[in-house]
Amino acid sequence: MKKVAILGRPNVGKSSLFNRLARKRDAITSDVSGTTRDIKKNIVTISEDREFELLDTGGIDESDALFSKVAEMSKRAAKEADVILYMVDGKKLPDEEDKKLFYELQALDKPIALIVNKIDNDKEEQERFWEFIEFGAENVFPISVSHNRKLNPLYKWLERYIPPAEKTAQSLQADEDFSLEQLLEMAEQPQEEEDRKIKVAILGRPNVGKSSLLNALLGEERSVVSEVAGTTIDPVDETIIHGDYEITFVDTAGIRRRSKILGIEKYALGRTEKMLQEADIALLLIDATTGVTELDERIAGLIDKYKLGALIVVNKWDIRGEKEYKEAIQDIRDELKFLHYAPIITVSAKTKQRVSKILDQITAIYERYKQRIPTSKLNEAIQYAIRRHHVPSHHGQVVRIKFATQYATKPPRIALVVNKPGLLHFSYIRYLANTLREQFDFEGVPLEIVARKRGERSDEEE
Repeated sequence: MKKVAILGRPNVGKSSLFNRLARKRDAITSDVSGTTRDIKKNIVTISEDREFELLDTGGIDESDALFSKVAEMSKRAAKEADVILYMVDGKKLPDEEDKKLFYELQALDKPIALIVNKIDNDKEEQERFWEFIEFGAENVFPISVSHNRKLNPLYKWLERYIPPAEKTAQSLQADEDFSLEQLLEMAEQPQEEEDRKIKVAILGRPNVGKSSLLNALLGEERSVVSEVAGTTIDPVDETIIHGDYEITFVDTAGIRRRSKILGIEKYALGRTEKMLQEADIALLLIDATTGVTELDERIAGLIDKYKLGALIVVNKWDIRGEKEYKEAIQDIRDELKFLHYAPIITVSAKTKQRVSKILDQITAIYERYKQRIPTSKLNEAIQYAIRRHHVPSHHGQVVRIKFATQYATKPPRIALVVNKPGLLHFSYIRYLANTLREQFDFEGVPLEIVARKRGERSDEEE
């Protein structure tokens, strides 16, 4: 698939163009210079059948250490791309630094267009656009992303370099050999490959090492790493293949206390919560040098809220304090009671110590996250638990568990058919959950058990 990279200096409208081409508000936009810091990706379709991967890069500004790293990654994206869109601010006079960068990219000998943004009307085009002719670019497009002005010529130009998608042999066979009813029936059947796609959220406080861990997992510098807390703003997606699995990692913005969230970070927090609704597994990073803080507990609460599979990753183990392993792990267990089911692994993203083991943990947790216990075995386990400890009565009223069934996966959800569900105490449900964890492998997976009357449907079943 062809790659198209949008480059330019900070605050010229790159993310706005990215959102316009992607037809959704995916990249965070603001008037704050340097809002985009990592590479944002999306699959874009133009002219119905032409697909390409669009890359939104950080503003190229080498004025300080953080933005020098952003600039380095942006230029690397240009080298990997097939087509380059270099964007400038049409409200300002042409800048010598812009010309220098444009010529540097032009030397890559790839299709390149100069995008003059913020040309909002014909008058501005007549007064300002001609000044940018001095770049000597063969392809120049005066546009206004915010006003959706004159984007069609840019689309037409892109079509030259984005080939139409070819129909696969399978799709041709489906068109020719199957009836509409058969195709609909096939579409409704679950696809095995969907069970091999895992979405993993990397969570933690600012500057705990989330971006460093993502880079270590990928084996390349994909996220900007800096000592400056709050470097990552946009969630950053990256997919790798591990064994038979396709794992998509999302490196989220560091979660602060609400009173500390300023400016564009409030958008980042909203994106993080939205992403958690779609994730399967969360990696919760803990800083080994500081241990668990109150904010770490709040983040653990978010993982519990969205019922995600979980792995606790203790980072910076190479520079940990004086605590021995057993003591450090027990302290984490005592503080993060929300995630009692989550395994713990100690790593160093900087030295890559034990980082590779995280991938095996992810796939193992995912298998448990989507597992379905046969009804007969489930009821055997429940009856075993009841024989060990009978269901407590409530003020003389007898409570009977008649049947159990698993009605959903990801996470596993189990319904108990009970004669008086409102009288089944939560402590007994917790006892049943612990028994099921003893009987079946649910490590790293939340387990939901609800009591229902016969004929009463759970929310997921409706």
